[in-house]
Amino acid sequence: MGIFDALRGELIDIIEWLDSTNDTLVWRYPRHDNEIKNGAKLIVREGQAAVFVNEGQVGDVFEFPGTFTLTTQNLPILAKLKGWKYGFESPFKAEVYFVSTRRFTDLKWGTKNPVMLRDPEFGPVRLRAFGTYVLKVAKPVDLIRAAVGTDARFSTDEIADQLRNMIVSQFAESIGESKVAALDLAANYGTIAGHLLGKIKPEVEHYGLDIPSLLIENISLPPEVEQVLDKRTSMGVVGDMNRFTQFQAANAIGDAARNPGGAAGAGVGVGAGMAMGQAMVGAMSNAMNAPPPMPQAPAAYFIGVGGQQQGPFDLNALQAKARSGELTAATLVWTQGMAAWTPAGQVPAVAGLFGGSEPPPLPR
Repeated sequence: MGIFDALRGELIDIIEWLDSTNDTLVWRYPRHDNEIKNGAKLIVREGQAAVFVNEGQVGDVFEFPGTFTLTTQNLPILAKLKGWKYGFESPFKAEVYFVSTRRFTDLKWGTKNPVMLRDPEFGPVRLRAFGTYVLKVAKPVDLIRAAVGTDARFSTDEIADQLRNMIVSQFAESIGESKVAALDLAANYGTIAGHLLGKIKPEVEHYGLDIPSLLIENISLPPEVEQVLDKRTSMGVVGDMNRFTQFQAANAIGDAARNPGGAAGAGVGVGAGMAMGQAMVGAMSNAMNAPPPMPQAPAAYFIGVGGQQQGPFDLNALQAKARSGELTAATLVWTQGMAAWTPAGQVPAVAGLFGGSEPPPLPR
């Protein structure tokens, strides 16, 4: 190998990034001590951006896909930093950072510790929540300046903790401001997530990032509270406890009859029978000792006079109006249980208030 071949091997003529990972946000091209030669090719693929950095200062940025020949014309900032007034012919040194601008999906977030909330039904409660979000680099230069620095490879894991802390912090405020009861949270996941996303976007933008989508997958109560809720739900499903007890006793008698197991089976049957008997006696005793039914309030009637609704009136008041002529058989009346307003003469309970009706003829 000649001396010119050795020098040619130290020059970089193609700069590109083939990403084989699913979590790399920024990757620095491994230049080492090599130099980029005049006229080298820069290949920027879909979902990528390339940023040139010279001695810590950001230079030119290529944010669109394509193959670029590196000359003074497409490196104006770098030419100014390096003092190229009339173009350059010799190789140069510069760091090239490739930034992935695609969407990183299914990133997780969740509360490490419960969030305290004053619920209108349960009082003070502790809530846990988790979900997913989508991350995208919006401004490659801002990301390099704010988070990457001189890191040769910057992945989503290196900023995920910071993003999760932002989301959880704003989640506590969002759920407190929503004033939604704990049992109604599931119906408001989308609203709360939208409010939360609006709160964290300004903070995320400082890092040159964007969160296009954020989802709440679950908001849960502590296990002991959920157990109490399960019992409460079970009681609601059971309904009448006396009938449920009778039903259980009847099932026990049937099971004992189908499984005669000697004395043990007989004992079980006798025990179940006694339980059934006691349940029936208790039910009868409750029925006998039950207080008499409350007297029903007299029916209240409304009447229509001159296109105006009047009432409510009881039958005594209606009788007085019938005597005064204010209420006639054609007057429309209504009371609870009637489908529509009806002439008073067609309502059995009111029709008897009008005197002078002729009896039907006697049969011959």
